[in-house]
Amino acid sequence: MEKKVVISGFGGQGIMLAGELLAEAGKEEGKNVTFLPSYGPEMRGGTAYCDVIVSDKPIASPVIAHPEAAIIMNLPSLTKFEPLMQENGLIILNKTIIPEDVSRDDLKVCEIDAQAIANELGNEKVANLILLAAYAEIEKTVSIETLKKALRVLLTGRKEKLISINEKAIDTGARLARDFISSLS
Repeated sequence: MEKKVVISGFGGQGIMLAGELLAEAGKEEGKNVTFLPSYGPEMRGGTAYCDVIVSDKPIASPVIAHPEAAIIMNLPSLTKFEPLMQENGLIILNKTIIPEDVSRDDLKVCEIDAQAIANELGNEKVANLILLAAYAEIEKTVSIETLKKALRVLLTGRKEKLISINEKAIDTGARLARDFISSLS
């Protein structure tokens, strides 16, 4: 098993945290992982992204030229990564702030109103984890329980108080993913 995903959005949407969390969860499950963040001018409001690979085998390169999956948090990210996607790839889309549809009909698209749902949960900053959990549930990259365990590794000190709301976001994303999977049947 080797799963490759690009996580992309505006700087400040928790893109890097989502990538680190997925990589940490992969490590917790004894898998090989790479996490390759893209910084630079993207940090100033442009498209920030990271490549994450989780594999049972050694990973040759941390770079993902043609993603098999993408978690897309904003419209510029959709514009950038949709053309690069592998045929029959998966896009997890933050539909709340992306008014456009995916134009390719050879992709599976899971649309989630992540921003709206995050607001309902009480913290708009957990939209990233709603989408990450949906990805993990659909692709079976790591278990939902391991994602929650990884939260406790990454959110320490002052951030520890955010674990509960992030766990709720993860549970919500996993539930929405199960609904999506059912709709495909």
